[in-house]
Amino acid sequence: TSGCNRFGLDSVFAESVKGLNAREETPQFVNEFNRYCGNSGKLSPSKFRISVNSYESPNENYVRILTEQGTPLIEQLISDSGIEEFRTAITRYLTEEKRPQLFANLADDLQPLCISLRKHYMSLQQDLDSQPREIEAMKARELERLSQQLQQVGKDYTVHIAEELNQLVTNGCIAFEEDFRKLQARMIRRLDELLDTFSVRAAYERATLSHSRNATAPLIAILVEALYYLANQLEDILVESCQEVTASYFQRLIERVRKSEYYRQLYRLLGNDSGIENELKVLEKQVKQALVNAARVECDRMVRESPRFYDEGTFSIYQFRQTLLQTSQGYDCESMVEAEPAIRQLLKLDFEPKVSATIRKNFRQIINNTVKTHLLPSADKQADEILQQYNHARAYLEQTLEKEAEEKIRRNERSQSEIQDRVSAYNQAIAGINACLQAMRLYDHLLPAIGDANFIPVCTDAQPLNFSLTSVDVSRSNGKVETVEV
Repeated sequence: TSGCNRFGLDSVFAESVKGLNAREETPQFVNEFNRYCGNSGKLSPSKFRISVNSYESPNENYVRILTEQGTPLIEQLISDSGIEEFRTAITRYLTEEKRPQLFANLADDLQPLCISLRKHYMSLQQDLDSQPREIEAMKARELERLSQQLQQVGKDYTVHIAEELNQLVTNGCIAFEEDFRKLQARMIRRLDELLDTFSVRAAYERATLSHSRNATAPLIAILVEALYYLANQLEDILVESCQEVTASYFQRLIERVRKSEYYRQLYRLLGNDSGIENELKVLEKQVKQALVNAARVECDRMVRESPRFYDEGTFSIYQFRQTLLQTSQGYDCESMVEAEPAIRQLLKLDFEPKVSATIRKNFRQIINNTVKTHLLPSADKQADEILQQYNHARAYLEQTLEKEAEEKIRRNERSQSEIQDRVSAYNQAIAGINACLQAMRLYDHLLPAIGDANFIPVCTDAQPLNFSLTSVDVSRSNGKVETVEV
């Protein structure tokens, strides 16, 4: 501040000075300043001749006094305020007390990280040191592990198949659940279509054709023809749907097998998949045939009436009697055709529970059990076959191992060089921090370096790291800000 802005009244204290009706307010600092100059008794009369005039406003007194006395008064004010003592004290506190404490806390926070890093780098180095460094030794080591690798591949395959089957039977396979819901919807939709389009006249014709001596047919005969017709039509749609569901499931299964790590490992060891994919395709055909047979059995049972269809007191027996009453009004075909809506309703009462039981209870368990009983034994058998191909795998690997061994040795050398560089950087950083800790006699907080003989020696001539804390001192009248370096 300066006289140009009335020593802060127009800048620092501008908001405090604003008042109502264009009248200036007096900042608290100005009142205290005037009191200090007039009544504190801290200013020597011989050095400072200051008067606080009552006919002037506090702001005017403030500006006039600073204009007359200038820098000497400001320096005296700073001296009396104790700022210099505070500055000296805070500098001592930061340099002698706080800095060592901060370094100790920093070292304590870094300690677990340094220990973990040290163990990690040493583990990596030990693993690389245990690797063969010559091509023939590398090849021999890989061949020694061949049997174990084949066994592990077979185990991984059986575990994968078991997990896939568990997802299936616990309704955890989202794609399969979607396919099965489509099967359910198709069965329900097909039943509705069959009931809506069922022709009593056509059923009557088939019944009389089977008994050429007779010119009429009973309601029971119409129902028999209807039962066979509906069951056979539903069988067609169930057979088709279960084949589609099976094909989709095995297609997804084969894709997941192809993407697995053990499948990639098989190709590396054998040059082929040991017949896994072909075996799955064979199993797909077997499962399809088994489910087709199961679908035919399931729908064949629909020819029989429901066990409680004719129970007394049920709506179905009531509907049957009403239909019988209607069809008994005549002996020709028309009396039966006129009762077609009632016959359709009767068939609906019989078939809806059957279809519901098939798609919601019976057939899902049939699918689960069929897939499981085919896949699980096959997976175990496939694992044994993989293990039996040791001789083929050995011959195949001998052709490719030399190139792999060369690449692995080069990769190990690169990894070892990278680890050494990282260890060197780690040790250099630790040495710098430890040098600072030692300079402050914080020996209990030293961080661990990696000084094993297999690693780069710890750097011992590192310079202490330079850390600084800054504290802003009180602004002087010229606006200059001083900082304390610690």
